[in-house]
This record gives sequence, structure tokens and C-alpha cells, in this order.
Amino acid sequence: MKGRIMKLYNIKSLACVAFLGLALTSCEDFLDRPTEDGYDTSSYYSNDEQCRAGVNYLYNSPWYDFQRGFIKVGEVMSGNYKQSNSPYITFTLDGSDQYLANMSASLWAVNTHCMTVYNNLKASTGASEEVKNACMGEALTWKAFAYFYMVRSFGAVPIIHDPLSIINSQSATQLHKAKISVVYDYIIMTLEKAIELLPEHDVTGKGRIDKYCAKALLAKVYLTKAGFSEEHTTYNTGSNCYITCKAHQRNPEDLKKAADLALDVIENSGRNLLPVYSDLFRGHNNVNEECLISWAWTVSGGTWTCQNSLQSDLSPKGFSEFGDNWGQWDGVTADLIEAFGDNPLNQRRQNVDDRRKATIMMPGDTYDYFFMEEGGLDILKLIYQGYAKHQGQGSWDATGGGYCAKHLVGCNSDHEKEGLGVNPRDMYYGNYTHLLRLADVYLIYCEAAMGNNTSSSDPKVLEYFYKVRHRSVKGYQYPTSITWNDIWKERRLELAMEGDRWYDFVRRYYYDPQGAIDELKAQKRNTYAGLDQLYKTYYDSGYTTWKVDPSTMYYDTNTLPPNVTDRSFTIPMSSVDVSYNPYLLEQPEDFDLSTLSF
Repeated sequence: MKGRIMKLYNIKSLACVAFLGLALTSCEDFLDRPTEDGYDTSSYYSNDEQCRAGVNYLYNSPWYDFQRGFIKVGEVMSGNYKQSNSPYITFTLDGSDQYLANMSASLWAVNTHCMTVYNNLKASTGASEEVKNACMGEALTWKAFAYFYMVRSFGAVPIIHDPLSIINSQSATQLHKAKISVVYDYIIMTLEKAIELLPEHDVTGKGRIDKYCAKALLAKVYLTKAGFSEEHTTYNTGSNCYITCKAHQRNPEDLKKAADLALDVIENSGRNLLPVYSDLFRGHNNVNEECLISWAWTVSGGTWTCQNSLQSDLSPKGFSEFGDNWGQWDGVTADLIEAFGDNPLNQRRQNVDDRRKATIMMPGDTYDYFFMEEGGLDILKLIYQGYAKHQGQGSWDATGGGYCAKHLVGCNSDHEKEGLGVNPRDMYYGNYTHLLRLADVYLIYCEAAMGNNTSSSDPKVLEYFYKVRHRSVKGYQYPTSITWNDIWKERRLELAMEGDRWYDFVRRYYYDPQGAIDELKAQKRNTYAGLDQLYKTYYDSGYTTWKVDPSTMYYDTNTLPPNVTDRSFTIPMSSVDVSYNPYLLEQPEDFDLSTLSF
């Protein structure tokens, strides 16, 4: 992939770039475009407009090389998405993987850029305190989010509070990892400062992070932290660092904090769920009341790393006019399709859950928001016949049964009609990637308020669970009680393909390791035979002939399930990072957070 974010071993160069303010000239116009004349940090943050513009790029550019890790870890490892011959789906990942290196580099880049911008803002004069504080709070929220991804991915990691001091002391090669519990405390400390600085609401109306956005993220952090216990964790070090956890009860105090924060966001933020689930992922709704924190991509200016490239990786051949569609051989897993109550060999899509079609494209599905100039998209027509500007691939190659529908904006004219401003280009799209939504907060509240119980009939728990499920499953009756398993499954259906599911397994592994292992081993990650023949006959007959031949059309039960073990829940450190700093392979150490301040 082009435009690689600088690796951890280039932390000095990375921090210098950010410190000179060079990154501030790109990726800014999704919010407020700064002046185009030259500047440096000694003069740039001198008014409200410049402060806001100086934070804009934190919503996109440093995150760019995490996009593929976002899918490979969040969805492939979790069993929602299948990529052929991928070590992420077979749990054979090692530190030499290039996508892993890019993911790590991107997350460390976010941390460095956020702290650089924060310190520059803190030292600036001329801007109003209100705007200056808001921008500092945004930077800290993004920093906390990066660390939240890191600790759930890699386990124990170093705490780099002030990158410049690391550079000046030339100690980047000697950083030791902090214990996982300390990293969570650091994330909480960072978010609490962000909440202190942020305004109650985003006064710009352009999707900037406000106090309730940070509170929502903090609620999710507490729900995750509630299950982790140093007492029940063993750190295994050496060439393959990982953690081993033992079953135990979750911390009730952390669960209560998660529930209280989530309820505060639900009841006081003034936000509501969008009525139609699929509308969440349309470009004209890049900024909407349900989506709390999003990557805000832009194609204006053509600067690499500012754009959304997920459509290129996830869509089948011919989906755009640029030949940048590489998802032909991939697609969602049979396991995810079955979670929605469907099966690739069923002729009549059940469609009892609107989220299935909004997440997964299957035979017979049509979309009025893709290929709008053609009157809409028929997925089988695209595959077998193509459209005037879209050559089909000629065969159905998604052997799990369906292609991904989320993260796709469509063709050139769709991009324009969605109000994204300009034409897309090869791997350049402007639809936002939503990382934290109000529906997630509803489910966080339900789970946290249930505590360590296996079910609940609490009126508020039932109310917010019902709101999430009823939006997409019309006719769903108001429940009299729900179980932990109901919430666990609902999270998968609601957030599928949004880069989140693996991290649910990680937090479950913290306190229920065998449950997490058993579920992953039981998933249907293998392929179906004969789908192309079945679907092509269906299409050629004008959707009248659906004939399943069990001798040629079946799910592969011969391939063994992946070898999921305790090692599977900690992603290996990148070999690039380890070669630069061998201390990353050693035991984590205690870290005194009282020595740090913002």
C-alpha cells in the first residue's frame, strides 16, 4: 500500500514532521480549511480557525495504514470476514506480516501526532480558551483511542507520554512495556483529561469530538477493563509474547462506571439512533447524530493518506470505474451469514433483519443507493453481466456466500450524489468510517448494567436493547428479560464489519477464556462448494430456477477449524518494532502514572 505511515523506529523523524507543522497543510478541509500561506508552529496556532484546522488531520491521515488492520484484525480474525490464504483467519500470524507492521506504525503515529498537536496547542497564545481546550481534548481522545486499539491488540505496550522527551533523551530503543492494567489506567487518565477540556456539544456541527463522544469511549474502556485482572493473567515473553488469562468474575466497580457513563451519554447527549440502519453508512450521512467518533476521510486535494480506501479492498470486481476492486475472492463468512439466520443455499433470503442486507450482499439483493445512475445495483447482474461502465467478474467467487456491503460508497456518480463533493479516484473515497456509535453505547449499557449476572429484566436494560434490535428487526416484541448471550449476539449483528468484533473476543477472553476459545473454534470459516453454479443458474433463469444439488453444492466440513489457543488473543509484536527495541520481548514493568501530567 502506498503512503506508509512512518514506523516506530522512525519515531524521531515522525515527531519532527509533526512538530514543524508540515502535516497541518493536508487533509484539513473536511472541517475547516486553513489559510494556504506558509507557517510554522510558532505562529500557526494564533486564532480559533487555525487551532481547529490544526487538529483536522488527526481525524484521518495518521490512521490511514490502520485501515487494513482494522478489517484483518477486527473482522477476519473474529470470523466475520474471509480472506483467502490469510494468516489472520487461520491464526498463523507472526511478526513478519507487513500489514501488522503497517498497523503498528499507524497507531504509534497517531500517538505521536496527537501529543505533538496537543503540546503545540497548549503552548499557543491568541486563540480563545474555549476553542483551544476543545482542540486539545480532541487530540487526547484520538490518542486514547490509539492506545485502546494497541492494548487490545498487542497486550502490554510502552507508554510514550511525551514523544519529544523520548527523542531528546535518545531512549526510544530502550522503552519497556507497561503492564496491561497500567495501560488501561493511562487510557482512562487521558480520556478524563479530554472530557475536562471538551465542550458539551460540537458547536461546529461538522462531526468534531465533544464531551459525550469521549464519555462514550470511556464507557467502552471501562467495560473492557472490567474483565482484565493482573491477578489472573500470566505474561509469556520471548519470541512470541502473549498473555494467558484464567476465568474470574468481572470487576463490579468498573462495570458500574461503564454503565453510568453509557447512561449519561444515552440520556443527556441529545443523540438518537437513526431510524433506518443502512442510512448510517451513506456518504450524505457522514456526520449524523448516532455516530460519535469517526475517521473523517476526504479526497479533496488528492493528498495520499487522507482518503478512505476500504472500498477497494472489500468490493468485488467492477464495483468502481477505476479497476481498484480487489475483494473478488474474499467476502463474509458462512458463520456471519448464519448468525443473521440465513444460509447461502437458501433461495429465499429471510431478510427478517435489515442489517443483513446492509452488511452483506447476497443473491437476489438489490440496492437503490449503489449505481444510482443505472437505477440501482443488482449484485448478480454485476457479477455475471456487468453494467455499461462496470465489467463483471463473470463468476461468484465469495465462497462464504456473500460480499461486504458496508464501507462501500459505489461508483463515481454515487460518490457525487452522496454529497461527497468531488469525484473519487483510484483508492480515494470520502465516506467516513464510523468507529463508535450510539447503538454500541446502548449495548454497552445493557451489558454493564447486567453486571456479572447472566440475565436481566431491568426496565432500562430492556428498553435500550429493544431500541437497537427493533430498529432492524421489525416486529420484534418487547422482551420481558434478556440474557448475556442475547447482548453478545446483538453486538455481532449490529456492529458486523465495523472493525470491532475481535476486540469483543479479546475482552471476553480476559475473564472467560475458554468461552472465547470454544466459540471461535466452532465457527464456520470454511468454504461452500458449488455456489457459482447455483447462483449463475438462478441469474440466467431470470430468478426463477433455484436448484441445489447436494452432491456438488455443500459446505466444506473436512477442513479442520483454526487452532485457537491462549496465544491467539495477543497479536505478535511487529518484527520491525522488535528489531528496533528488543525490550518489547521482555516482561512488562510497573509504571508510575503519577509522574505524568497533561
